[in-house]
Amino acid sequence: MKIAVMGGTGFIGGHLVEMYARNGCEVIVVSRSQQPSERPGVRMVTWDELERSAEPLEGADAFVNLSGESINQRWTNAAKERILNSRLTAADRVARLVDRLRDKPAVVVNASGISIYGTSENEVYDETCPARVVDFLSGVVEQWERAIDRIQGPRVVKLRVGIVLGTDGGAFPKMALPYRLGVGGRIGTGRQWLSWIHIEDMVRVIDFCIRHDRIMGPVNATAPHPVTNDEFGRALGKALRRPHLFPVPAFLFKLLFGELSVLLLEGQKVVPRTLIDHGFEFRYPTIDQALRQLIGKT
Repeated sequence: MKIAVMGGTGFIGGHLVEMYARNGCEVIVVSRSQQPSERPGVRMVTWDELERSAEPLEGADAFVNLSGESINQRWTNAAKERILNSRLTAADRVARLVDRLRDKPAVVVNASGISIYGTSENEVYDETCPARVVDFLSGVVEQWERAIDRIQGPRVVKLRVGIVLGTDGGAFPKMALPYRLGVGGRIGTGRQWLSWIHIEDMVRVIDFCIRHDRIMGPVNATAPHPVTNDEFGRALGKALRRPHLFPVPAFLFKLLFGELSVLLLEGQKVVPRTLIDHGFEFRYPTIDQALRQLIGKT
């Protein structure tokens, strides 16, 4: 199988490329700058090279687009512009690449986000729920998905990604640090929902969506058992054998992180209905299972 991964040098993309390369697939990694690849079967190309010739992507079975500026930064006006434009630009580039190819991919899996549902302490969201723009990030995801809809021809999967837990990237190392120092506790009220997924299941979900041709449209990439912030903290403290005693007031979090604080002060309870209905089996369906594996690696 030949797979093109846009954003293949990032946290999720790196794990995905590793999985496909290990399984003997041909992998094309698309990034902004040329970087050497030390793995057999992995070729690096830049967006600029593809603007001149799309030939390296001819015959690819699937595109996986994970490109986008990190949201883990203070949301200044300039940062907000970069976050939005990077996603819209990548979606537009993928759409134009598909148009130019003679031998088009059968499927495009394009990253999206669960922020599209808005935030709530009471509602449960699956893929049938409508978009609800209530803040900057939900607005970004809503525009992102509209840009994705311009991709014509292949089956398109809009992968609504939750908080991805891994030891070598993403939010988890920062979330675990206070507990490792013995000062962990709930953030704000602790009632806000955390819809999460283990990095191993994340890459398996992408592969599952590629291989199952009846899956299309929105897919929630989250574990089947979301937890509140307080439940997550208690589970993390238990896994690390550290206390869960030191709450962080919401106002202090907002002072430190600005508008970015919405990521951990508010949330949504998201369930992966499409994956469950199609028979996907999670290796880490509960937070206790996921944390035991992650802590065991550190």
